[in-house]
Amino acid sequence: MSTIIIKISELRGMDEEKKDLATFLEDRLDVTADRTSDEITLNYEEGKKVPSKAHLRVLLRKFLHKAELKEEFRVISGKENIFIIKERKE
Repeated sequence: MSTIIIKISELRGMDEEKKDLATFLEDRLDVTADRTSDEITLNYEEGKKVPSKAHLRVLLRKFLHKAELKEEFRVISGKENIFIIKERKE
């Protein structure tokens, strides 16, 4: 089973957005998303196609735009199969 981790610890106090992000990714990627306070873990079953890093990054950026958070947060890649939603510096 493949996993991708999205670190969302900087979305402090935005519990509704965290829940919406997990649902958004489940709907778009046909995947199981486990959410904790600091991260969302996407679990892919064997045989299912894992999206490219570029595609997943675009989906995360689309969510930020949809939730009107694009001006405040950005998506960066961490180590392999890890994405981080980071607050923008002013």
